[in-house]
Amino acid sequence: MKNFMKSAAVAVAALCVSTSAYADDWAPNGPIKMMIAFAAGGGADTQARLIAEELENRHGWKIIPEQVTGKGGLNAVNALKGEPGDGTAIAMIVSETLGYNMASAKAGSPTDVTAITTTAGTQMAIVAPTSKGWTTLGDVIEAAKGGEQIRFGVMTGMLGDLAYVTGKANGVDFNIISVRGGKAVLNGLNAGDMDVGFGAGIQAKAVAAGDLVELASARSEPLINSPDAPLLSDYGVEFVNEIAFMFAGPAGMDPAARDAIATAIAEIVTDEGGKANEFITRGFGGPLVMSGAELEAAVQKDFDSSGALIAAAAE
Repeated sequence: MKNFMKSAAVAVAALCVSTSAYADDWAPNGPIKMMIAFAAGGGADTQARLIAEELENRHGWKIIPEQVTGKGGLNAVNALKGEPGDGTAIAMIVSETLGYNMASAKAGSPTDVTAITTTAGTQMAIVAPTSKGWTTLGDVIEAAKGGEQIRFGVMTGMLGDLAYVTGKANGVDFNIISVRGGKAVLNGLNAGDMDVGFGAGIQAKAVAAGDLVELASARSEPLINSPDAPLLSDYGVEFVNEIAFMFAGPAGMDPAARDAIATAIAEIVTDEGGKANEFITRGFGGPLVMSGAELEAAVQKDFDSSGALIAAAAE
């Protein structure tokens, strides 16, 4: 919700120095089931599978990836509840799963799982086809005030609420279209079925090619590819979307297993010579690593503050 992640700077150096031995000292007592709360073939799924591949190559751990999708990651969270806490079951979700999604569904609290580590943030932006002639979100607002119906693509409930309060703060009413996944938003923009939409990084190639333009950053700071794009706060919006991809385990997970897995994943995603790092850098703006008490506090804060956006969107 509000400032979950301040930047995509890597905060893993101290972790690797102080705990690098964990991944060598600990080993799972069997294969590790890696639940992936995202559709097969997408960017998040690819990221998870590259990490799984490197865990096997570097540590000899047998990783079994499997899709457990649905309900914004909550199905994967629920699936973890019946698994042992010995490190043989983990799930890749997003922080939004334990924040907005859990709060809006009244489906428990973040302590229902063990937060292990984040891997990457997103470059969440409001994007539009360059052919529209818009350069900032202000142009879209003016078009809406002039009578143009603006079709706004979103891929999560949180982003739907964020689009709504953005319009409300500026005296316009967007036609919000909900789809599944960032690729569907991109396809909708390219097909002309949407005028603007949220992109979490998948838009990078199209922006670089000049086909799409990032109209505003939905983060609390500028975008990497469009540093001059305004922030939502410039339009009177107090909310941001700074989700992070993360791994979680069952509640009460063995600390040794949690620390070993967190360290191993952190080293993989920050290794500049590795495939996972290259993919994360290209698709998500670079690795973002947070673990331990810092991650637990950030997730809990996100959960606690989610009610403010939900309430604002319900007014």
